[in-house]
Amino acid sequence: MGLLRIMMPPKLQLLSILAFGVSMLFIENQIQKLEESRTKLERTIARHEVREVEQRHTQDGVRDTPPLAEAEDVVIIYNRVPKTASTSFTNIAYDLCGKNHFHVLHINTTKNNPVMSLQDQVRFVRNVTSWREMKPGFYHGHVAFLDFSKYGVRGKPVYINVVRDPIQRLVSYYYFLRFGDDYRPGLRRRKQGDKKTFDECVSAGGSDCASEKLWLQIPFFCGHYSECWNVGSRWALDQAKYNLLNEYLLVGVTEELEDFIMMLEAALPRFFKGATGLYKTGKKSHLRKTTEKKPPTKESVAKLQQSDIWKMENEFYEFALEQFQFVRAHAVREKDGELYLLAQNFFYEKIYPKVN
Repeated sequence: MGLLRIMMPPKLQLLSILAFGVSMLFIENQIQKLEESRTKLERTIARHEVREVEQRHTQDGVRDTPPLAEAEDVVIIYNRVPKTASTSFTNIAYDLCGKNHFHVLHINTTKNNPVMSLQDQVRFVRNVTSWREMKPGFYHGHVAFLDFSKYGVRGKPVYINVVRDPIQRLVSYYYFLRFGDDYRPGLRRRKQGDKKTFDECVSAGGSDCASEKLWLQIPFFCGHYSECWNVGSRWALDQAKYNLLNEYLLVGVTEELEDFIMMLEAALPRFFKGATGLYKTGKKSHLRKTTEKKPPTKESVAKLQQSDIWKMENEFYEFALEQFQFVRAHAVREKDGELYLLAQNFFYEKIYPKVN
């Protein structure tokens, strides 16, 4: 007796496909809602913890508290530019904070808006400078540079940052919005479902790959002035250069991240002792990788390079790269393909008056 072959009518097949599609959309929607609920819960818990610490700080303020030791009274702010290997670097700080005894805090702004309101600027500056329980502290987040000297507080944080080739940064961000990364692969991204490649976007004159989208690293370093966010502003470029030289201890480049980490370990061992070894051997050194990323063609790159915006962003990147390489040249030496930190190269002499 032969096997019965049951054929599903075409209408039922179509209904089954539609039902499956609706089910998948429903599941994705539920995952997104769960992710949003988790984020809200994390923020609520964080606010509650901050209030508890602030209450303790207020109560302690009534009593005389001894000043912190100089080595402990330090705050680093890493106002990270999106898609510059910032997650890879930040995870090193998270891995080291327990061993090196410092605090790591993420600055989570609403909708990742890098510009704070005036009242939030004041709150943030006061928190950073007076929050004893969180010192020494490493703050990181997608926030534009803030000049602490404007707010009448004592002491300034140590700023660090990393920049990246502007076109490579934009390409990475373009695919990140569509395909996400291997850090949270299940999270639905804003442009998920759009299969258009970066080259196709450039060819079609799309908004997500327009030259205006390159304007990001300059305003992040320029800060909270309105002119910083006027695309193509020469004043913003000059201010960003000024801040890089005068307000940042060190600005590295994504393409030479290991050298950046090595130099931070040498300059700030209180925070970064062991960072270089961790970066070379740790599993999290390249934790976040954008998926489905395709390198742009020479034609797409050439088209973007025709814009004045690219020329300005690239000028800033080259400026940062030159400064980083200058600092590195005076801090390390290369031998057999490996970099070695220079020993201390100054000492004191002719000290008067003489001590008997």
